Amino acid sequence: MRFLGDYKIALLTCSVIALSIYFAIKGVEFRFANDSPGNRNGGKVSEKSLFEDEFMYMSIAEDIDRSHLHYDYYRESCPTAEKIIAKASRDIYNVTPSVAPSLIRLLFHDCFIEGCDASVLLDADEAHTSEKDASPNLSLKGFDVIDAIKSELENVCPGVVSCADLLVLAAREAVLVAGGPFYPLETGRKDSAAAFREIAEQQLPAPDATLSEILERFSVRGFNERETVSLFGAHSIGITHCTFFKNRLYNFSATGKPDPELNPGFLQELKTKCPFSVSASSPSASPGTGLLPSLPASDSENSYGMSSGKRNDEVIDLSYNNEGGDENFGTRYFRRLMQKKGLLFSDQQLMGSEVTEMWVRAYASDPLLFRREFAMSMMKLSSNHVLTGPLGQVRTSCSKALPRN
Repeated sequence: MRFLGDYKIALLTCSVIALSIYFAIKGVEFRFANDSPGNRNGGKVSEKSLFEDEFMYMSIAEDIDRSHLHYDYYRESCPTAEKIIAKASRDIYNVTPSVAPSLIRLLFHDCFIEGCDASVLLDADEAHTSEKDASPNLSLKGFDVIDAIKSELENVCPGVVSCADLLVLAAREAVLVAGGPFYPLETGRKDSAAAFREIAEQQLPAPDATLSEILERFSVRGFNERETVSLFGAHSIGITHCTFFKNRLYNFSATGKPDPELNPGFLQELKTKCPFSVSASSPSASPGTGLLPSLPASDSENSYGMSSGKRNDEVIDLSYNNEGGDENFGTRYFRRLMQKKGLLFSDQQLMGSEVTEMWVRAYASDPLLFRREFAMSMMKLSSNHVLTGPLGQVRTSCSKALPRN
């Protein structure tokens, strides 16, 4: 009898080990499927079910400090907060569509520097400098939009909703109205009492950044190559000034010649939009665009979205008049990179390594894959290094920190 008991125990142990090995193997297969832009035969990643999408979102959320962030955080304290932010963002967009890229860019510039703490919204005062004064941030727009929404929130729920939460929720709405995907966000962020101008000056990627510089700055913030490439898909909306890529047309790397990586036909088109001037030099001498375009999208109906302003300050619409429609949010950007039509030097750099090029091609060919990856990367970015609980404050005015006790 004792022998039979030992036998049953041994059999049960073997069964547990076998099941553990099985699930470990299935786990590897699941990760492989998610990390590869296609199957082994070169096909596209198949569309996943809604349940699987939710599982992927939950997986990303596991990397986030959830100790104070929760879904529907304001359920008791301000139950209409998210509806107010969504409606106000949409109402403003319906009047001024250029608000969408403005808010997305504002989010990037906030979260990229010391995390999503609304520090980019602070004005300078006698005791502190402002991130707004860092050269990559001089062309940021949307501060008035955030202030207007904050004022509405304060009328309904005074001193409750943080500016950091307001910004990430408004940016999510901007992504949605611009044709991008919806993604769930936890709330409960707190606002910083300080700004970080010097770090913003040094760390925001410049329009002439090399691939190694781009990947390094994203890597230290926890983003791998796949996530970095997906986030750059936001460059499919907004505008940028000729100033930031003119050297690629006339004096690339001080050679007196165009960038050889530019598509020849595209080069000639850009030259007609951005004529030669003595100031056609390195963009590093001008305020940088940071991660996203330097200004909101142009409302011009002219070819290539050219503004009707002065010829020496032309801009290019990065959506190319909404090329392909809203459903091509992101994918049109990657298709243009494959055609050597990346506008900024930093854009075309994504084709500079096997790994980043692999993801460019994957996102260009599979819009559903891009939308999932972009949504998850935005979730991760929006929860980067947040302040929660007693570590931050809830400003009543987004441009002014509360007095410290």
